[in-house]
Amino acid sequence: MIQKNVLPMALLGMALSLGATNVSAQIKLNTKGIGALEKGYKAVTFSDADAEKLAAEAVTWMDAHNKVADAKDPHTIRLNKIFSKHQNEGGLKLNYKVYLVKDINAFACADGSVRVFSSLMDIMSDDELLGIIGHEIGHVANKDSRDAVRSAYKRAAITEAASSQSGVVNSLSQTQLGSFASALLDSKYNRKQESEADDYAYEFMKTHKYKVTALASAFQKFADMEKGSGDNRTKTEKMLSSHPESATRAEKILAKAKKDGLSK
Repeated sequence: MIQKNVLPMALLGMALSLGATNVSAQIKLNTKGIGALEKGYKAVTFSDADAEKLAAEAVTWMDAHNKVADAKDPHTIRLNKIFSKHQNEGGLKLNYKVYLVKDINAFACADGSVRVFSSLMDIMSDDELLGIIGHEIGHVANKDSRDAVRSAYKRAAITEAASSQSGVVNSLSQTQLGSFASALLDSKYNRKQESEADDYAYEFMKTHKYKVTALASAFQKFADMEKGSGDNRTKTEKMLSSHPESATRAEKILAKAKKDGLSK
């Protein structure tokens, strides 16, 4: 379980960009002061290296404040089995861990960090899970994660102290990291970015000869959640299932697979 009063996982991939647009039921946000200094923000020269540095700092902070599965945990063993060979996917240097939480989520960050939630693993097949991770990696490869870091840096109540006077992106204090991660969590990808990440995931699955239709079935599982367990669903499940595009995105993937001769 996530410790109280800390911001976990932040989904620097934006609250499972596959579906949800808000935080999970377990998360307690550190929102104090967010936006308070935004009016003092001045332009900051923001490079890929800056985004990677800040993302790495945020992930280190989140790993320290959440329960991470150890090497002997079945979830870690499974993730190692299906994903370890992709640590240098598309020229990206990736690292990955499992968060032991009840919420259904995953994310990838600008620095190449991939974090998968145990409850997501519990409801997905290996190929479905690879499709979801491929989608999140797509956001990193397409620079969406970099842009999200830049936007969150601007919106968090750290800009004046950290950079606005010098125009240089600096490392953040532990207190600033909480506000920064909260701002990141509030970030959202647009429709074009989501569609392009879907395309990346599809090509990832196709290139490595995984079952491309598994990405569609993963989306369909999100769409089916709203029909499943009524009021007993977690807040995260409700957010995932209520996303209006999950079924449509599944249909698009199936159509592409049929065109490529990879589905009947």
